[in-house]
Amino acid sequence: MHGRWRVFRHETGREAGPPAWAYVALFCASLLIGMWSAHRFGAVVIWPANGILLAAFLQLHRRKAITVLAVCFAVNLASNIVRGDPMPFLWLNAVMNIVEVVIAGVLARRVCGAALDLRRPRRLAFFAIAAVTPAVLFCTLFLVGLAAAMRDYSPGLYLFTLERYFAMEALGLLTIAPILLLLARRHRFADTREVAGAKETIALFSLLTATTLVVFFQSSLPITYLIFPALLLLVLRVSTTGSALAVLLVTVIGGFATVNGHGPVTLQRLAADPELAHLPDLVRQLNVFYGFLLTLIAVALPISTIVSERRRMVLRLKTRTLAAQDARRRAEAADAAKSRFLALMSHEMRTPLHGVVGYAEILSRRSGLPRDARAQVEEIQRSGAALLTLVEDLLEVSHGAVLGDLEAIDPAALLAEVAAASRDSAAAKSLPIHIRVLPGAETPLLADRRRLRQILHRLVSNAVKFTTAGEIVVSIVREGPLTVFRVTDTGPGVDPDLVPSLFDAFAQADDSISRANVGCGIGLAVARRLTGAMGGRIELESTSSEGSTFVVRLPLPLADEAAPTQGSDPALAATDSAARVLIVDDHPTNREVARLMLAPLGCEIFEAVDGLEAVEMASAAPFDLILMDVRMPRMDGLAATQAIRALGGDCARTPILAVTADTMPDDAARCTAAGMDGHVAKPLTHASLFAAIDAAMAGAGADAPIGEAA
Repeated sequence: MHGRWRVFRHETGREAGPPAWAYVALFCASLLIGMWSAHRFGAVVIWPANGILLAAFLQLHRRKAITVLAVCFAVNLASNIVRGDPMPFLWLNAVMNIVEVVIAGVLARRVCGAALDLRRPRRLAFFAIAAVTPAVLFCTLFLVGLAAAMRDYSPGLYLFTLERYFAMEALGLLTIAPILLLLARRHRFADTREVAGAKETIALFSLLTATTLVVFFQSSLPITYLIFPALLLLVLRVSTTGSALAVLLVTVIGGFATVNGHGPVTLQRLAADPELAHLPDLVRQLNVFYGFLLTLIAVALPISTIVSERRRMVLRLKTRTLAAQDARRRAEAADAAKSRFLALMSHEMRTPLHGVVGYAEILSRRSGLPRDARAQVEEIQRSGAALLTLVEDLLEVSHGAVLGDLEAIDPAALLAEVAAASRDSAAAKSLPIHIRVLPGAETPLLADRRRLRQILHRLVSNAVKFTTAGEIVVSIVREGPLTVFRVTDTGPGVDPDLVPSLFDAFAQADDSISRANVGCGIGLAVARRLTGAMGGRIELESTSSEGSTFVVRLPLPLADEAAPTQGSDPALAATDSAARVLIVDDHPTNREVARLMLAPLGCEIFEAVDGLEAVEMASAAPFDLILMDVRMPRMDGLAATQAIRALGGDCARTPILAVTADTMPDDAARCTAAGMDGHVAKPLTHASLFAAIDAAMAGAGADAPIGEAA
């Protein structure tokens, strides 16, 4: 409770504002001005002394604050003695001044927060309504009530005195205290980017000063309203502190002119009131001036705080925008670095795989291999294919699913192709893989063959991996606009605890060191990502101890006509003479693999170790096809392709096929942009290479393929 109703400033808080003696000096000066005004004009316009004391009470630490209050109380008491105030008001006025300051200060700490940031509209309103008003009202009611009781005030005189005393005290607190608080805290709450510069601020204050002088040093026209345009123009362009100083400027000039008998206030016609007949006209007219000042404060300070709040919000928005832009740049840089890393890792992992898979593919086609040697080669092929799938899965999870071109796909051929990839693994376990194309699903589909094959291959591969006996069934059915694929196994089922995270990356049913099945747990995550990219969904439809069924639902349109492409080696027509093929690669193993794969076609093979040598050879003799690597020293494949295209003539029309380990989606786009006719990823197989050659030749407008398959 003590923290919520703190009397003095916390001792750990930083001191701000003028030193203690400055508050005492300002208090003494305000008393002298008040005594001079009362002696010279018979009236005091406002009472700024309490505003000075309130600022000192809120700014200074306890010991200094108590010292300032005690010294100012003594000075106030002495001034009352000099002025000749009657008892008990001689000491009671000084006591009530301190009481008013303490009440207002405690309430201000409670409702305005520890920072006392009066630039904020809400806190300024709380300061005026919940701190100043209750404190002044309490002291006014007490002192005026006591005076009315002792001097037998009439009701009219009581109300007039109550109104005048309240306005005089409240204006003193509302004009002086906010200015001193804002000045003291300008190091923390100064507008970081004030709109008006020094010259503009001087000009605006000069305009307000001139307008106020014109308005208050004439007594023929009621033109008080002319002050507001100049004041609002200043308020909209300067800080809250400047606005408070502007209000004080108008108060000082207007008050001085009014007590000297000038200004629109003196034009006020006073109603005849016998109860107030003994009072000077100036004293009665001051209430009109108080109303003007209260209106001035009620207009200027709230608008100033709103403008200040807007500037603060704009500045915060700009700061957060800059921070967001910086974060976006960092994220983009990190994403670019990740993409570069993925591209590099893809290239570096595929390069040795190219030798493993390529040589295994070549050996598998060699006749006369002993049975055990052929079995070993087939195992190398399976291991290489598994490693390649793992690499592709990791890259897919990291980079995201990007769909390729759509083509007409025969459902039966697609399922046969998917089953063939896992048939050897299934045969090792004596597991038959059954393909079922249900009635209505025979019509060719329009889809991304590669992605669709990846999805189904992962499901079939998982089914074979976790099934030890029984069978695997892969089916396709048409359900309205959806094409539905189901992969059913007779394995042990999925643990219910694993179901919620089944499609998360790296989720595994058994990650212990004694597990029976290997893998990193990203196959289903990749399948879900690819399915989502194709606008469908994948889920575990059912599971039990007798097996599981995974279902893939995809909104695949029907193709206008079937154009199924089988996955076997293409039958290439023979030509009259051997086709001339240039293999460009800096790695001798890669050149050897490509040469051995093309050798059965009867091609005349030429080799180049980099792009520069390829350009020289292409310019010296014509070729029917160029197999171009991308990453090479001296001149890369992209630059070499552009140089060959720039040679002109028949040489520039030579089909160029990118044979590269760069397999990201934008890699193929860069190859096409450089002028290549196709893109095939390493590691090569006969099927992938021959299919890519046929596509590149067709894309380049070749009249005939380059040779005949062995």
